Amino acid sequence: MNRASFLSSATIAAAATSVPGGSNFVERRANFDAAAFARAVNKPADIRQVWEAVSFHPAIFNNMKNGLNGLHFGFGYRPDRIGMVLAPHGPSSAYTYSDDVWQKYRIGEAFGLKDAAGKALDSNIFLRPPNVFLSTTDPDDPQSVFQDTSIATLQSRGMVVLTCHTAVEEQARAIVKNGFAPAGMDASAVADDILTHLIPGAVVVPAMIAAIAELQQRYHYSYLTLTFA
Repeated sequence: MNRASFLSSATIAAAATSVPGGSNFVERRANFDAAAFARAVNKPADIRQVWEAVSFHPAIFNNMKNGLNGLHFGFGYRPDRIGMVLAPHGPSSAYTYSDDVWQKYRIGEAFGLKDAAGKALDSNIFLRPPNVFLSTTDPDDPQSVFQDTSIATLQSRGMVVLTCHTAVEEQARAIVKNGFAPAGMDASAVADDILTHLIPGAVVVPAMIAAIAELQQRYHYSYLTLTFA
């Protein structure tokens, strides 16, 4: 192999390994960053909860905020000893996509994700606080960080966010099939693009259903999901 061919092959290999979870439709063990997953979910904790989100209901963040507040202020757990994981898949995978992904693939329109007025969402409005929240120590203060339901604030309080590799791959195929991908992009390219443009701190897992089982069995997380009328 000549130098040019070697460098080309090395570049392709580096690109493939830089995609979290790899580029296969079904993530392989060799591409799963098990160490990163373990570091994220196995921090020292006295109580652990995993929240599964499938249907797109942003009210789950208010429930998670209430869970953190109840465990901290009501039951008296130290905030740094509470383990809480958001496990979104299906339409809820979009919580973990950056604004670039939302806008490039028109995620709100593609998957029917709308605001309260019925308009398709055009960005990840759930990531950042809608207002300037104060760093007060009073959880009763409506402007306290303890009442903020944004993903970024919940992450700052210890919430871990997972991304489902399988869901991304399936959604990429739907994006291409339904005409929401730029011309010339196939499903594999779309999936790779999404996986390399997730929100800060998101940890990619092979399949969320499998990750939830691992969290329950190995790491002793209690399981929660919410149903909405």
